[in-house]
Amino acid sequence: MPDSLVEQDRSRSGSPVRGFDVSFPSLESRVADARRLAEAYLRLWDLSPFVDEVVLVVSELVTNAVRYGNGRPVVLRVYVSDGALVIEVRDGSPLPARLRLVDEEAESGRGLFLVAALAREWGVSPDGTTTWCALELPMQGEEA
Repeated sequence: MPDSLVEQDRSRSGSPVRGFDVSFPSLESRVADARRLAEAYLRLWDLSPFVDEVVLVVSELVTNAVRYGNGRPVVLRVYVSDGALVIEVRDGSPLPARLRLVDEEAESGRGLFLVAALAREWGVSPDGTTTWCALELPMQGEEA
């Protein structure tokens, strides 16, 4: 379970948003918690068609934060903004996430390639502590 959870229902400008922030210790067991929480919120927000993609992205980004964040607490933030579902994971490490070339027999190292393939865009904060991506949402009235 999360150590802290903050639901958002209004942006700073007062317009409605859907989102949540959750922080938790840097433990591998918390990756599954993060996946379940993201899935639950997507279903609550009627975004069920995106559950598989979002759960995969959350899993990859949170796993990287746990693995490379040197034990720092992890923060997962998910919100809807400008026709996209934005996923941010902060691990506090100034070493930025980066795509790596791996050989075909490697057992890890492909997570960010998956994120890049699924997202309309992705990146790392200027200070290197947060990796984020944006998944395209259909316009209201369009099929998902």
